[in-house]
Amino acid sequence: MSRVKGGTVTHARHKKIVKAAKGYYGRRKNTFKVAAQAVDKANQYATRDRHNRKRNFRALWIQRINAAVRSHDEAMTYSRFINGLGLAGIEVDRKVLADLAVHE
Repeated sequence: MSRVKGGTVTHARHKKIVKAAKGYYGRRKNTFKVAAQAVDKANQYATRDRHNRKRNFRALWIQRINAAVRSHDEAMTYSRFINGLGLAGIEVDRKVLADLAVHE
């Protein structure tokens, strides 16, 4: 049986990593070993920050709803408002409520 060389597969894998590292500073953009570490770390940050973005938007929506509720009635708080919506059987999520608070 003849020997199989993995040059094309390895080249394609290296090219994919280096392409993902485009725009990085120094050897991070063109040296495979360093670029692979940089791309792996960037993917870790991307995954973490996708979850953080959801957290941040929920906090923003809550702040907007709270501001609108308090501007309407000084005694009313966000917590009492959400509780009242639940007791009334109104199922509107915070994203829509925040949009209503800003635009209405």
